[in-house]
Amino acid sequence: MKGRLNLFQASMLRWRELHPYNAVHVVRIERPLDAPRLSAIIDGQLRALGLTGFVLDIGRKRFEYTGGPAGIALAVHAGGGQPTSVVERTIESSLNEPFDREGRLNPFRFFCVDNGPWFQLGLAYDHIVAGGDSIVVLLESIVSRYVGDKPDAPPLRPLDRYPATYGRLFFRQAGSILRGLRVLRGMAASCRRSVRPVYPRGEDPVNGFAYRRLEPTEAAALARTARAWGVTLNDLLLAILLETLDPFAGERVPTRARRELAVASILNLRRDFGVDPNTTFGQFLSSFRISHPLPPGLPLEQLARDIGAETALIKRDKLYLQSLLGIAVSGVLWRFLSPDRRRRLYAKSYPVWGAISMLNVNALWAGAGGRMPPPEYLRAVPTGPLSPVVLAATTTGELLHLGISYRTTAFTAANIDKMADSIVACARRLDR
Repeated sequence: MKGRLNLFQASMLRWRELHPYNAVHVVRIERPLDAPRLSAIIDGQLRALGLTGFVLDIGRKRFEYTGGPAGIALAVHAGGGQPTSVVERTIESSLNEPFDREGRLNPFRFFCVDNGPWFQLGLAYDHIVAGGDSIVVLLESIVSRYVGDKPDAPPLRPLDRYPATYGRLFFRQAGSILRGLRVLRGMAASCRRSVRPVYPRGEDPVNGFAYRRLEPTEAAALARTARAWGVTLNDLLLAILLETLDPFAGERVPTRARRELAVASILNLRRDFGVDPNTTFGQFLSSFRISHPLPPGLPLEQLARDIGAETALIKRDKLYLQSLLGIAVSGVLWRFLSPDRRRRLYAKSYPVWGAISMLNVNALWAGAGGRMPPPEYLRAVPTGPLSPVVLAATTTGELLHLGISYRTTAFTAANIDKMADSIVACARRLDR
């Protein structure tokens, strides 16, 4: 077979044994829905880009796109005057609906929420096959043709679907990896100082979903505040997420061993690989972890600055590569663990209470040649065994869309509504 799964894809393959590991993107299209025409465009784009006939060999961790019909069955749901609620429910069910496990399978499922003059096109996909940037490029090609923005576009050429795995990256970044080994002891100590996430309603990793939207003034306030404090927007959102999770983590006593709260940030390694999302389809993910004691009364600005200083060091020294080494080690341990211990592996050895996945659709849409500003666009990212809640923050136009996936055994819907409202309220305070 032509392609080999990289380290992060192989980890998703393991997580997929416990529960579906799907992601979902939804884009708004300002045209009435013509389902047959849309299905034909989707089929044509998938074929032209070489994304049909996917075959997965789990034992060898290899895959191939063999071509042939796309086999698209477009599901259509009525918005019924409440499109946001319908989209939320459809996303939630899509996160939990498994794809075929192995062999020849279709890793894409498309759906629409019809609202008369306009509709929302959703794509649920097996996260093994792609990162969010590749999906944005795919959806841009579909949307632009549907709305007539690219009627005279030249025929698409197949994407590179078999990129190099992380072995080449490790070779190219050998110096950074060796220098980073010095921090492994500190990372392990941080994990021992961190409070473990709690699953009071059992171990079933079913995903729930909630959605919020920050209006242009609120999104601008976040970006402006981040610049004023000398941090990135991702740093600021990590700080807000930590503050939001703090009440759910229980009382932490400074004299106790576990006194810190940790979150993770998912990042894309395309720049390290030197590959273009417009020509290469795939997934190039890693992550890093941030922990903090969150003493009472700590201002959000100081928390964001503390996080910013740590993330700047992580990025400068490429310490996120150490996470990939941890993933490799967990892959070795995985085969010797029972299903029950596999479910608890990360909560015990790499405790995080939440994670953030950021995606700038503006840059990707423009890079793909789409009309600007891009349409409204929201995402949902699966939780898996790594984190009980994941915030998918998506920048599109002047809006910031927040999709919150969560383990229903760790948080109730009321818990998540409270957390989501706290994030929005924080942005509104900064907007004053």
